[in-house]
Amino acid sequence: QVQLVESGGGLVQAGGSLRLSCAASGSIFSIMEMGWYRQAPGKQRESVAAITSGDSTDYADSVKGRFTISRDNAKNTVYLQMNSLKPEDTAVYYCSADDGRYDYWGQGTQVTVSS
Repeated sequence: QVQLVESGGGLVQAGGSLRLSCAASGSIFSIMEMGWYRQAPGKQRESVAAITSGDSTDYADSVKGRFTISRDNAKNTVYLQMNSLKPEDTAVYYCSADDGRYDYWGQGTQVTVSS
């Protein structure tokens, strides 16, 4: 079992920055990949960024060049640095972890970008 707790969401003006954190606990040694997803009202949940246990990263086209995913293994935490935020980035952001058998999810954190 893996438990994920997100933090760092909030309200920011367009062009601003936020950093989301996702603290993992439990059977973290089994995690192969962690990522961030988001879901805007009336839309499907979409992948934003992912990082593997080997530190390979991948990003949605809509956030490339603006968002950066990183990890601190000593703190069992994954971060999502979000710069140059746009109103269309407004969504609930979820942290996920994949251990090869199950996908685990955090409770989500709201990010609201005002124009």
